Amino acid sequence: MELQRATHATIVIERNFPVPPERVFAAFSDPIKKRKWFAEGEGFKIDSYELDFRVGGREITRMHFADFPACTNDTYFLVVVPNYRIVFAYTITMGGAAYSSSHATCEFRVTTEGEHLLFTEQAAFFERSDGPKLREEGWRKLFDQLARVLMN
Repeated sequence: MELQRATHATIVIERNFPVPPERVFAAFSDPIKKRKWFAEGEGFKIDSYELDFRVGGREITRMHFADFPACTNDTYFLVVVPNYRIVFAYTITMGGAAYSSSHATCEFRVTTEGEHLLFTEQAAFFERSDGPKLREEGWRKLFDQLARVLMN
């Protein structure tokens, strides 16, 4: 395979959740809740999931999608300010090859409607990756799943 230049993109998503900030933050920090909205889903087979949510901690998800090769999402937490901010860096590999690498920030703000999430990701996409459009769609679907978890 011929290597190509990486594609870079910034993805910004804003989302409101009609619950207190502690519930939204817990959905990111609690391993059971995070796995439910982030790792599980239709068509996914989770091989392993672990979450050590703290500055310097890691989140590692190993999974398979339908007929795709094994995929690993390897995350490092860089900044954690409870109920306010999470900054993390993550790399996705597929079939052992680098797929993408990102730096992301989640900021939480209380509004009159509940909790406002501002998600910003700076990403580099490599050969055979999903690219910016599909990545943004993926995060939007994940935040839809997060909303369902928060309402239960």
